This record gives sequence, C-alpha cells and structure tokens, in this order.
Amino acid sequence: MTRVLLFLLVLLTGTLALPASPAAAHAAPVGASPAPGSLNNAAPTEVTVTFSEPVTPVEGRVQVIAPDGERISGRVTVEGAVVRIPIRKAEHPLGTYLISFRVISADSHPVGGAITFSVGAPSARPEAPVESAGAHPSVTAAIPIFKTMGYGGITLIAGPALFLAFLWPRTRSRRGALLAIRIGLGLTAVATAGALGTQAQQSSGAALWQVTATELGEVGTSRFGLLLLARLAIVGALAVLLPPLLRKPLRTVTAPRTVPQPVLVGAGAPAPEPAPAPRPQPRVTSRKVRAYAVLGLSAAGLATWPLTGHAIAAPLPAVTVSAGVVHMAAMAVWIGGLVTLTVFLLRRTERRVLGVILPVWSRWAALSVLWLVLAGAAQSVIQVGRVSALWETDYGRLLSAKLGILAVVLAVAAGARRLVLRGSAGTGLRRLVGVEVVATVLILGLSSVLVQVDTGRIAAAKDRQITGAGKSETLTSDLYAVQFNIYPVELGEYNTVHAYLYAPDGSPMRAEEWQVTARLLDPALEAVPQPFAPLPNGNQALGSMSFPLPGTYEITFTIRVSDIDRASVKTTVTVGG
Repeated sequence: MTRVLLFLLVLLTGTLALPASPAAAHAAPVGASPAPGSLNNAAPTEVTVTFSEPVTPVEGRVQVIAPDGERISGRVTVEGAVVRIPIRKAEHPLGTYLISFRVISADSHPVGGAITFSVGAPSARPEAPVESAGAHPSVTAAIPIFKTMGYGGITLIAGPALFLAFLWPRTRSRRGALLAIRIGLGLTAVATAGALGTQAQQSSGAALWQVTATELGEVGTSRFGLLLLARLAIVGALAVLLPPLLRKPLRTVTAPRTVPQPVLVGAGAPAPEPAPAPRPQPRVTSRKVRAYAVLGLSAAGLATWPLTGHAIAAPLPAVTVSAGVVHMAAMAVWIGGLVTLTVFLLRRTERRVLGVILPVWSRWAALSVLWLVLAGAAQSVIQVGRVSALWETDYGRLLSAKLGILAVVLAVAAGARRLVLRGSAGTGLRRLVGVEVVATVLILGLSSVLVQVDTGRIAAAKDRQITGAGKSETLTSDLYAVQFNIYPVELGEYNTVHAYLYAPDGSPMRAEEWQVTARLLDPALEAVPQPFAPLPNGNQALGSMSFPLPGTYEITFTIRVSDIDRASVKTTVTVGG
C-alpha cells in the first residue's frame, strides 16, 4: 500500500511542473483617476483605482508616492471595486507620481501593481515599493503544492470511507483503509494550515518564511481566514467522528413481514388471515446521529473550497459555489473509490466477493462521473466566458487538457464496466482500473494548477486593464515647449493625445492653431493629420491618434502661437503588433 500511495504522490507532484502561472492575480485594474500616464495642470486631492471585481486593500500596501519619493497618501477607503486614496499636497508637486497598490480580490487572491501620472512636466518615475512586485518565488511554488495536498486529502477521506461504510468485505481487515482516511485528514489539515500560512506573504510579497504574528492575526480574522479556520475545525471533528463510525460495518435488520397470531378455530369456522406485523419504529441511535453529523460536516467542509476560490467571484456565485461543492464531492467519491479498489481490494479479495462489490461500485462511479461532468460544465460555461478562451488563455488550455484526459478515462472506465458486467474480475480489470487511477491523479494535479490560473472571464477583464503604458514627453523649440501624452499607444484608432503649451519662461502659453500628424517610417508612408482641437483654457489641446499598422511612427506637432510665429517639433513612438 505504501509504495502505491508514494507513486501516486510523485505523480501528483509531477503535474505541478506544468507551465502555468500559479500565483496569478485574479482581479485587474480597469480604470484610474487621474488616468494612467496622463499630464495634469495641478495635483489632485484624491486618486481612485477601479478594479474588475470587488477588492479589499492590504493594510499599508496602498499608497501614493510624490515625485520626490515622499509618501503623501491618507486613509484608503473602498466602495465595491473602487479604491479611493486621499492625498495631501507634496512639497515638490511637479513631476511624476506613483500609485502603488496591493489588494485582495473577491476570490482571495492578492493583486499588486503600480500606475503613474504626472503634474506639469514628467520626471523620473518614483521607485515602486517591493511589495508591489508580486509574490515571492517560494510562495509561488508552495501554493499549488498545498492545493494538491488538499485535493489528495479529500479523495483519501471520501473513497475509503464510502467503501468501509457500505461495500467493505467482512473478511478483509479495515486497518489499511482507516489509515488512509487518517492520512487524508492529515493532508487536508496541513494543506489548510499552509494556505493560511501563505496568505500573508502573498499579500505582502514577502518570502515564505517572512511572516509576523500580526500578519497571521490579520489573515485569521479576514473572511478567507475564518473560512479556513472553519475547515480546520471540521477536519478535527471528522477525525473524532469518522474512525469509530467505520470500524465495523453498518448493520441492517430485515423484519419479517408477518407474525403468527394465536387463534381458536371453531368447528367450520374459517381460519382468519394472519395480521400484518406492526412496522418497526425507526430508532435514532447515537451511531445514526454521528453519521448525519459526518455528512453535514463533510458538505460544509467541501463548501469552503469554492467559497475561497474562483466560484465566489463569478457573476452567479450561488450557482458556481453549489456546482463547486458537487464537483468536488463527485471527484472525491470517484477518484477516492478507484484508489481504494486499486490499493486495498482488487488483489486479495475473492472473486465471488468482488462479483458483489464491483457492480454496485460501477453504478456509483457512473453517477459520480455524471455529476462531475454536469457540475464542471456549469462552472466552465460561467468561468470561461467565451469559446475562444479555450485556446487563447492558460485557463482554457489547461481545461481542454483536463477534458481530454477525462475523455480517455471515461473510455477506459467503459471498458472496465463491461468486464464487471461480464463477471470478470481478473488481471484485465485490475490493469484498466490502474490506468483510471493514474489518469485521474493527473486530472487532480491539473485541477490544483487550474484553480490558480486566471479564468477566461478574468483574462477578458485583464485585456482591458490599465497598464500605465503610453508616451509622455516634452518637446522644445525657440518659440515654445509642448508637453504631451499619448495613451495607450496601441494599434487602432483609440489613442488619446493631450498636450500642454508653455512659453520659454515656463508660463502657460496660448496657441492660435494646433496641428498633429503621424507618419509610419518603415514602410515609409505619407504623414496623416490627426484630429486635434484646442481646449477653452487656451494652452491645452485634446485629440485622438490612429496607428493602423505596427511599427515606428514619427509624430509632428505644428503649433502657431501668433499670426506669423509658427514652429514644428517631432518625436517617434513605436507601436507593437
């Protein structure tokens, strides 16, 4: 048994080498005020960042840095998906400001990043705090390992428990299966404690071993922490309730349908029909109470997984959370049952006994797979979002791989079911079940990576996230200096141009006429005028710029400041494919 379980553990660990992004953030900044990369006349008194889903700021990790490196942000407030940061006036207000943020998304995953904007002429970008750089590699590596341990744990609990309760042969020892359940409970507890212990480091960007008691306390009192503490309590309760319940089989008593009634039969009198026996009244025993408690605790424990993952942040959380519970329960029964058969029952159980067990298990497995597919389909439709995400996103590609392996498993399972129906429980059946176990363990490993990757829905939100990209520059001539910003510098027509005009002495200067052109340099094309219009204050203009092809463009500003004074300034900008 030990060698088989060790092989399955190695196989599970091997799946974690898949090329994915296990600590990817699951919310995206989709808007900010001031706009990323923008040039502004005066410093704002408040900045806002809008995300694709509700977030919770990490204490002390959302801040605004002034051009001179001074932190000028006040107390952060949140309204759903909008983070508001009040700021005070900087001692040196002109230059580039940095908005650094680290927040927890609705599905409990940390999100970090930075956005810049400028007041007056852009300056060197302030240095971003270390915590906005992302999760430490040690944390990134630990997260999928703990996920895999958790999934492996619930399968080692569910499968052996189901067989011990209903299908265990009376002649076989229960010790090994009970040990597997204890191992499963231990793995689940360690995985849960690991998730609790790494959440603070995910939030702070620190290494796995760099955590304080204060940070752990903050995690423990958060919604995420309370759910995981509840899971730990449930695991502890199951460790107390399950072993005594499964040490002996559940007995059923069949009462006779009738009982004889003593009667006196007179001469010629017909014998009366026997009276029906009174139905035995169901007794609520302590064992039944314990069994119902185990079922309720198990359902509650399973619910903590979708409540701390993708499902709770989906557009229909009630549907996705319910589907998540069903999906995990079906997975645990199916994979756990296969492991129990392979490790404990197929090799040393009499064929006559297997002839009774296997048909029942085959029906249970078919029902588990049916619910697994239905629940998985409901989750996928909501989480993938669009069909093209199946091949355009990491989540879609991993999901497609998981479905491909599942199709192979179902084909193998169909072959095994035919052997069971024929009454064959020999080497061929053992081999097919072994293939099922290996393939389902691969599915389990893929699932542990899949829950850490951005879903198709989240990837779509990230397609429109703000990045702080753009082009900001100051161009000078003998007549004037023009500061401009082009955002976001992408292919297409939707690039905004905002320009400010200043006299050589630095004072705002009114323009009589603005013109802007864009010309692709390679291949060389003619300069194309871009729509550009002055704003009422006179020294600003706003317009749009079109980049129809990837490449390097020459941008020319031609500005007339009087009836006879006119000058042009040029720069280049590169637009990617």
